[in-house]
Amino acid sequence: MNPLHQTIVRTLPLVPKPVLYRFAQRYVAGESVGDAIRVCRQLRSEGAMATLDVLGEDITRREEARQAVSHYLEVLEAIVREKLDANISIKPTMFGLKMDRTFCLENLAEVVRSAKEKNIFVRLDMEDSSVTDDTFWLTRELRKIWPLVGVVIQAYLRRTLDDVAHLAGDKTNVRVCKGIYVEPREIAWKDRDVIIRNYGLIVDRLLSSGCYVGIATHDEACVWEALRTINRLAIPREAYEFQMLLGVDHRLRKLLTGQGHRMRIYVPFGKSWDAYSIRRLKENPAIVGHILKAFFKGE
Repeated sequence: MNPLHQTIVRTLPLVPKPVLYRFAQRYVAGESVGDAIRVCRQLRSEGAMATLDVLGEDITRREEARQAVSHYLEVLEAIVREKLDANISIKPTMFGLKMDRTFCLENLAEVVRSAKEKNIFVRLDMEDSSVTDDTFWLTRELRKIWPLVGVVIQAYLRRTLDDVAHLAGDKTNVRVCKGIYVEPREIAWKDRDVIIRNYGLIVDRLLSSGCYVGIATHDEACVWEALRTINRLAIPREAYEFQMLLGVDHRLRKLLTGQGHRMRIYVPFGKSWDAYSIRRLKENPAIVGHILKAFFKGE
């Protein structure tokens, strides 16, 4: 990895926000619902669907959780009003999970009831391992209100194959990702090849069980594993979708949509864009070089 890029990423928190935004705009739609609507329309013109995410997590005050409820109710109204091909993704810690899981459930239930009225799917994002069990609990409870509530599982966790058995039994809609949080070796695989093989096995078991699967990856090895299962089982196109982050590997996205696969793009927006963008760049410092070239060329 280029040492210069890593150094730049480490110093990003010190960069003035107007400058940092030039880095951020690759990964976030903007600060407002209007920005998210604009990006959703652009994605639709490119043959892709969207999942809208209001940025924020790990809140420490109850009023912040209530604000999150209001933000997501606004998003649901916008999806209906603008006739967007979109659903929503939610981080439970933004709704108070690390404070009080019952309080979190009450907040999430308010959003899920609104989503049910509007026939919109809701995804609970998976965060670090300290909240994995609680996130699965929330998913089960919320599915009692609205079956169109799904969850995320992470292929680098050693426990995930066991979790798949329970999710498959409930025919839960599952997004499969590799996982980004730094976890100890006791609970997470560290070898890239093992993670890729585990990713392929997880997708295989979920699709074999009749679950709708969001294949969320930018890693072509994981894409290949998923396509092998899709072809072997003759899975119809409406039984799965590929998912990618906004601003990451547009070429691979076009290749997959060009082959007729459903594609959904994760569209984050909100006033917490700076923290999200720094994390994205920390995950992939190599992208800094491309952004710097565009920055100095004024693109």
